[in-house]
Amino acid sequence: MRKNKDFFIVEDINIGRKNSLGWVEDSFISEFGKAGGSRAQFLGLSLTEKKLKMFFILLIIGLTVLLGKSFYLQIISGRHYFALAEENRIRTKYVKAQRGVFYDNSGEVLVRNVSGFSLFLTPADLPRDQVKREAVIREISSIIGLSFQVITDKISDYRYYFQPMVIKTGIDYEKAMALKIVSTNWPGVSLEVDTWRQYLAGQSFSNLLGYVGKISPEEYQAKGGSYLLTDNIGKTGLEKSYEDLLRGEQGKKLVEVDALGQEKKVVSQTDFIPGQDLILSINADLQRKIYEILAGKLKNQKTAAVVVSNPQNGEILALVDYPGYDNNLFTTGISLEKYRELIEDKRQPLFMRSIAGEYPSGSTIKIVIAAAALEEGIVNKNTIINSVGGLQINQWFFPDWKIGGHGATNLIKAIAQSVNTYFYYVGGGYNDFQGLGVDLLAKYMRLFGLGVKLGIDLPGEEDGFVPTKEWKEKTKNELWYIGDTYHLSIGQGDLLVTPLQVNAYTAALANGGTLYKPYLVKEIIHSDGKREVIMPQTIRKDFIASENIGLVREAMRETVVSGSARGLNYLPVKIAGKTGTAQWSSSQNNHAWFTAFAPYNNPDFAITVLVEEGGEGSSIAAPLAGEIISYWFSR
Repeated sequence: MRKNKDFFIVEDINIGRKNSLGWVEDSFISEFGKAGGSRAQFLGLSLTEKKLKMFFILLIIGLTVLLGKSFYLQIISGRHYFALAEENRIRTKYVKAQRGVFYDNSGEVLVRNVSGFSLFLTPADLPRDQVKREAVIREISSIIGLSFQVITDKISDYRYYFQPMVIKTGIDYEKAMALKIVSTNWPGVSLEVDTWRQYLAGQSFSNLLGYVGKISPEEYQAKGGSYLLTDNIGKTGLEKSYEDLLRGEQGKKLVEVDALGQEKKVVSQTDFIPGQDLILSINADLQRKIYEILAGKLKNQKTAAVVVSNPQNGEILALVDYPGYDNNLFTTGISLEKYRELIEDKRQPLFMRSIAGEYPSGSTIKIVIAAAALEEGIVNKNTIINSVGGLQINQWFFPDWKIGGHGATNLIKAIAQSVNTYFYYVGGGYNDFQGLGVDLLAKYMRLFGLGVKLGIDLPGEEDGFVPTKEWKEKTKNELWYIGDTYHLSIGQGDLLVTPLQVNAYTAALANGGTLYKPYLVKEIIHSDGKREVIMPQTIRKDFIASENIGLVREAMRETVVSGSARGLNYLPVKIAGKTGTAQWSSSQNNHAWFTAFAPYNNPDFAITVLVEEGGEGSSIAAPLAGEIISYWFSR
């Protein structure tokens, strides 16, 4: 009998065959019994076989799992993990493009880019040890004057682990040097040369130019990945509307970094393409002078807007909102205190009244009504209407501004002296006199650019509002009455206009009947130096016969010679204009309007002045316009 084997058998006994795995087949059992083997011997053999079998099965399973995992890591997820490894070693750094600048129409620089220092943190590179991490943040806090909690909150809210985030911009030289000395040993901290805007033209340009600021998460998502979270973006004004031209294209470089995230060498680099410069139609001297005149006369007691355009092409020469603010407050991040001060100011310095303020037009609308009445044959130059102080409709009385009325009135006198009764007749009719009616009034108001955006190249323009029968019945659940038509005919009731719209219809009458799209950017200087001139765009023309426009212009001239704006007859240039006083509240002063053009015979200057709660247009808006016109034509 052989010994020291895993199992034993009786010699010379045939127990059957081995199967393909080398195990003894079942026939072994019966033969073993014949050989006289005991039950204990049989069980010993069976248990040993099972252990070996289980060992080999587990070995095969283990090898299969290892091979599968290796295949997944190397083949399926290989690119992903390679990218993660590379991101720890190779970083993409973006080089900001030089933002385009603004020039006025004479070449004066209105804004420039200034260089300074900004502090960035890359969360992935900060120490993972909490104590060391907090020590770095506290050191930063002590140098830049930003609280520890503010910095940690910024880091916690940041979702882009490997992208640098802005902690502080506009760091002065002394603090920058302190940061530079200590930050070399801080992983994840970098001090970079940065640029930001410096607005040179003063508060008169604040709403017009607007400002840039750090991109918000909402803006970042909307831009679809074309920006970084460290980028600036135009927030308001021309900075916003021309963002795509001004920003240029960022450069990019791949850099190798060490374990501390410090740059070791540049692997590759693509240069940036600078933004495009914009030449405005605005005259900076005129813009500043208007603001100076408003500040001197209104003395922070009133708010106002002034629009000046060239009626021959729609170029805006001045667009002033008073009061303004200092754009530079926003360039490196405005404090919460300063921002609250601005938004809580009752004068609303951030509000662009010139294009977004909506007001009753007052009597300035009468030049539009007169043109419509002439075009529809409701009146002609010789039509006489007797003004006796107002009209009585049942129990309602619709007054003229002059007690006792103006007497016999034709179109020239009606505009020059702003005779309400004449326009009650013309707009709504009276007794046997057939007026335009609300539908034709609304039609011509829209032809002259009311109730719709004119399309100026600025964000935030409002439509104004032209009421109709259908609108009143639907929204107020009321019928349209003759009194509504009378109110609409003198620029009261539910009619709302913007100063820009009043200026546009004034310019259309000045130039003979063309309504232009107003615009501010007249030329683009591309990054390769090529210049692109922006051509004027016509909204519509020839919608009023030239002879009818001639009569309205004549009446506007008479307004200055002998009518409600006769106080301006001293000016060194012949002008034509129309005053307006807009009632809007029973407890507040009226809004004051004046709109005009000059020179009368060959106009290249159309001006509209609005003073909120200023009172009579002839008392405040017209004199302000007179000072501006005198300045411009006395240069």
